[in-house]
Amino acid sequence: MSPDAFHAIVAEEFPRAIPERFVSQIHNVAFLVEDEPTQEVRTQEGLSINETLLGYYRGIPATLRGDVYGVGATLPDSIVLYRLPIIQEAQYLCGDVSALFEERVRQVVRETIWHEVAHHFGMGEHEVRRREKERNKK
Repeated sequence: MSPDAFHAIVAEEFPRAIPERFVSQIHNVAFLVEDEPTQEVRTQEGLSINETLLGYYRGIPATLRGDVYGVGATLPDSIVLYRLPIIQEAQYLCGDVSALFEERVRQVVRETIWHEVAHHFGMGEHEVRRREKERNKK
């Protein structure tokens, strides 16, 4: 999948990934696409050679911003989606049924956006995973 096609999917899936009532509460966050996690991110997250990330949130969660957040120059938080690992996950999920590939990419993108936005709203990894299990039961 080309980078342009992937970017288009990210743009289309963002509104589907986040409940409307939360979209208006996302402030000062840049959404980025990179091919893979940098070595710096891999080291910070303690990833082994066989591990990767689908997405990564870096910033000050909305719950910790306080009254003086944004006074003066404030760089945006970032949510990065990693194109190649997401594509690999989608390929794994669709198995031998290549006709499902684009839908699986869309699914992984939606789930990754939701996961990283949950971090933006202050949820730790344990809480995010617990809520993901609840969402998947529905």
